[in-house]
Amino acid sequence: VQLQAFGGGLVQAGGSLRLSCAASGRTFSSFGMGWFRQAPGKEREFVAAISWSGDITYYADSVKGRFTISRDNAKNTVYLQTNSLKPEDTAVYYCAARIGGDPLPHRYEYDYWGQGTLVTVSS
Repeated sequence: VQLQAFGGGLVQAGGSLRLSCAASGRTFSSFGMGWFRQAPGKEREFVAAISWSGDITYYADSVKGRFTISRDNAKNTVYLQTNSLKPEDTAVYYCAARIGGDPLPHRYEYDYWGQGTLVTVSS
């Protein structure tokens, strides 16, 4: 499985971005998908995850109520809608896929990773 994330950019605080992650392979619909982020000098952290069917989602407390994860299995794509962005949301955002279909929050539970897309939020 190959993953490609895009949609990052520079945005002012309070703004929004929609990140997308396109996956190759016919088994996308069976994968749990997650978004993680890594700020400069910090470890990669969990942001959000979604089950294979899309009916279960899971968010980090820091983004709950502001970010929404969704997926379109017909398009092999997972999305992260980011609203009310804050400077502390600045990071490289990575999408990841896990063979198990559950939405889980730990990096080691994911089998495939995309290359990341940079989100910069100015104050």
